[in-house]
Amino acid sequence: MTKAADACLKKLRAICLSLPETRETITWGEPHFRVRDKIFAGFGVKDGVMTTGCKLTMDHAASMIQIPGFSKAPYVGHKGWVSIDLGVVKDWDLIEELLQESYKLIAPKKLVALLEETESVDGVVPARVQRRSAARKK
Repeated sequence: MTKAADACLKKLRAICLSLPETRETITWGEPHFRVRDKIFAGFGVKDGVMTTGCKLTMDHAASMIQIPGFSKAPYVGHKGWVSIDLGVVKDWDLIEELLQESYKLIAPKKLVALLEETESVDGVVPARVQRRSAARKK
């Protein structure tokens, strides 16, 4: 993996693994991020192009793929999944928002409520959330 790909994956890891009960797996030969057993984001490099994929609402996905750097994800784009070219899209605040949306669409409702509770406390993650996340990663 190139230094640029390593740097992007490091940022992606930091975002995804900060969410409740997430873990990284290697799926189809590439890093993917799961909440419990369901994938909510992935990372890959093909022909030198670094991408991450995530699920959005259908309307949001339809509007995002109109923007350069965003495209319908192969195989699952018809279900709201988008691919983000990390060489084109460099706004990590936006990428983080999209990854959180994907997490909220995939995660069980209790975990989404837990995340929204933590968001309302100015980014301070309650100890019980940290414990649950740590327990799931083992």
